[in-house]
Formats: sequence, structure tokens, C-alpha cells
Amino acid sequence: MVKGTTLGRVRAYWLGAVVCMGGFLFGYDSGIVGGVLTMKSFERDYRYGTGDTTRTNSLAVGLQQLGAFVACFLAWPMTNKLGRKYSLMISSFVFCIGAAIQTINTHSLPAFYVARVIAGLGLGAATVVVPMFSSEMVPKEMRATCGSFFQWFFTFGIFTSYWIDYGVAKHVSPDEAKQWQIPIGLQILPAAMLGLGMLTLKESTRWLTKKGRHDEAWESLKWIRADDSEVAQAEMDEIRQGVETEARETEGFQFKELLQRDNFKRIFTAFAIFVAQQATGATAFAYFGPQYFKLLVGNNPDQNLLLTAIFGAVKVVACGLFVILVSERVGRRVILIGGAFAMACCQIVTAVVVKTKPPPPGGDVTSSGIATIALIYIFVIFYNFSWGPMPWPYVSEIFPTRIREPGIATGVAAQWLFNFVFSLTTPYMMASMGWGTFLLWGLFDAAIGVVAFFFLKETRGLSLETIAHQEFKKGENAAIVYEQRKAAEDIEQTKATDDVEHSESRG
Repeated sequence: MVKGTTLGRVRAYWLGAVVCMGGFLFGYDSGIVGGVLTMKSFERDYRYGTGDTTRTNSLAVGLQQLGAFVACFLAWPMTNKLGRKYSLMISSFVFCIGAAIQTINTHSLPAFYVARVIAGLGLGAATVVVPMFSSEMVPKEMRATCGSFFQWFFTFGIFTSYWIDYGVAKHVSPDEAKQWQIPIGLQILPAAMLGLGMLTLKESTRWLTKKGRHDEAWESLKWIRADDSEVAQAEMDEIRQGVETEARETEGFQFKELLQRDNFKRIFTAFAIFVAQQATGATAFAYFGPQYFKLLVGNNPDQNLLLTAIFGAVKVVACGLFVILVSERVGRRVILIGGAFAMACCQIVTAVVVKTKPPPPGGDVTSSGIATIALIYIFVIFYNFSWGPMPWPYVSEIFPTRIREPGIATGVAAQWLFNFVFSLTTPYMMASMGWGTFLLWGLFDAAIGVVAFFFLKETRGLSLETIAHQEFKKGENAAIVYEQRKAAEDIEQTKATDDVEHSESRG
């Protein structure tokens, strides 16, 4: 049962919802650009033809991911110095500047590309700070649920963007610039909500403790738990003891600490988790949904936008069911391993069907086309039950306070780096490989499942302090073993204390 009051649970969910507006922003931006790039109004205003489509698609998406990748390394010192709240406010402001420039009809692709990089800086910084802030503030029993809000809000953002793209394509004339300006300009709204929402939250308890601001840390914890009982005081003592222990053990942080054996394992795990998330193929599908459906059912732009919009709705429902029903009931390893193998089956079968029954050029609906659409929808359900939501809370959990900022920054940087790599290469993959694109993703998913089975460890139900001080190794029962060993040590300590007291009383 979750400790604390009902108001404390409400505040924890509110914090998760506010900070995860960064996820909505990420999703909206990811989904909106693929549809906009198919609009004739955008092609006309930015003066490029069919021969430039692949390159424009690649750069318009990829350059923003490059900006986000760079921001990951800027976010770490920023959030360490300024805290989580102000870092997210700055991130949202930077994104708004980039989105505003994108919305202006400059008729210049270079200007649009620069604006995408600026927006990427704000978005990338936010994706570093959001999981950090969430994991440090919510109770351990709610950490996966609130952490998974990021992916759920991401799916809401994608869902919203797909339907806005479909709506303006159907109801706004391609002769008007506002056909593409409306979906691009609406990016500013969630970014503003993220920045302003920070005014309703307290600063991270753990960050304040790390900075020696103990009174403020206690006020922050009392606020988020809505509780000042002995239970809350015990949690505050645990946080303080954990931070102080790590500070004593590694006083004077240096980058080479990240190469220490246990630290490096955690860093590498975070890096690998987010590389794997991108290698599933789901994010590339989010960016280029209409283009992917063209491979499955042929060239019918309105139909492909509609199929993409339904794809977004499936993502929202699947991720919502995961957050509500699954996130805290099933171990992290089981979710990630099972999801990878299930996605592999969907992608490989899709490749076989498209290879043997290619779609008609006119976009007519066929039984094989319906089958592949169903397979892709099933694929995204499995993704949103596993590798979509779970990497964010998992990576935010595995680091001790001492290296949490650089650790999460490294993991999220890997996410953006390979987001950039796959978004830059996906248009060329689709153009040259066709059905082989699905086969490649399927093989990646199978490899991810194998690696996850042999190397991931379990963290469900443990406090951040427990995870930080246990031996970081694979195994479903590693956490249980640690808790049992810790309990045994506590019993021995209590027994020794009792013996001393008994001896003193006899003397």
C-alpha cells in the first residue's frame, strides 16, 4: 500500500502529470512533423520538389534530435546548479523560441532547420530532467506508474498531433500556409504548460538535501507526501543518510568515477536501454507514420494519414492500460524481455507478408494490407506495454544520488543520439529496403530480448537508496537477496545492542 495521505498521492500524481507535459511535448513534436512534411502547402512554401523529399524528411526530423542530443550534456550541469524546477522552466522557454521560428513562414528551409535545432535543445534538456525529478519525488510504490506517465503523455502527444495533421489536411486548403502553421504553432502550448506548471511544484527533496538545504528539503517532502508523521521523518532520514553516505564515499566528484566498475555498469545499462528503445523501430514509426503505411497499403495520402491517426489512438489506449493495470504489478525484466520478443514476431511477420503480397500502387485495400495494419497495431500495443514506458522509470531508478545527473543524462543522450541516427536514416531505409525495413526492426527486437534476458536486473519495489547501495548485477532475485541480507544485518545489529545493554545492566 502506498504510504502517506490521499492528498499526498494526489500531489504525487499531479507532479507526475505536470513534469510529463515534457512527454506530451516530445510526442506531439514527434508526430506532427511527419504529417506536415507530406502537405503540399509546406512543399510549396519551402520551395522543394519530389526529388528533395527524402533529404528534407531526414533533415527536418534528424536535426532536432541532434539538438536534443547536445542538450543532454548541457542539462546535467544546469540541473545540478539550478535544480529541477528552474531547469525545466528554462527548457520550455528555449523550446518555445524554436517553435515560434518554425511557425513563421520564412520560405527558407535552412531557417526551419535552425529552428528545429533550437527546439531540440529545449526538448532534449527537458527529457533529462523530467525522469530525474519524478523519480526523486514520488513514493517508491508509485515510481513506475508516475515514471510511465512520460510515455503515456508521449502517446497522448502523438495521438493529438496525428489527428490535427489529419484534420488540417482534410479541412484547410493546401493553398493556405495555415494548413501547416496550425499544427506547427500548437507546439508552443504544451511547452508553455510545462514551464508554468513548475510554479505549482516544490523543488526536488533529494536535490535540496544534496545541496545542504535541509529545512527546504523537509518542507518539500512534507508537501509531496502531505504528511509530517514519523513515517515521513523516517523517509527524510533515509534520504539524508543515503546522500551523506554517497558524499562521504566519493567526495569531490570527477568524471573518471563514471568508469568505476559498478558505476560503469549502471552507465552502460542506461545507455543500452535507450539505444534498445530506439532500435525497436517504434519511434521511427512515430515520426514517419504516413510514409510507413504507404509501404503497407500503397500511395493514398488521406488514407495513410487516417491510419496513422488510428495508430496514435491505439498507442494511447495501450500505454494507459499499462500504466493503470501493469506498471507496478509485474517486474521490470519480465516486461522488457517479453515485449521485445513479441515485437520481433510482429515485425518479422509483417516483412514476410509485404514481401510475398506487396500492396497495389493505387492504395486499394487488400486482405494482406489489412493483416499488416493489424500486425503493426499489435506491435505498438506490445511496445507500449514494455519498451515504450518502462525505460524512463527504470533508468531513473538505477543510479545513486552521486552520479544520478550524469547517469540519466548519458542514458537520455543515447536515446537522442540513436533517435537522430534512425530518424536520419529511416527515410533512406524505406526508399531502398522497402519490406526489408520491417525485417531489420524485427531482428533488432529479437536481439534486444536476448540481451535483456541475460543482463537486466530487477528494481521493482525498492527505494532509490536500496538500489543505489546494492550490487548491480543481473537477476530477478537480486533485490530480494539484498533485502534479506540487509534484514539479517539489522537483526545482528539489534542483537549485539541488546547484549551490550544486558551486560551493562548486570554490571
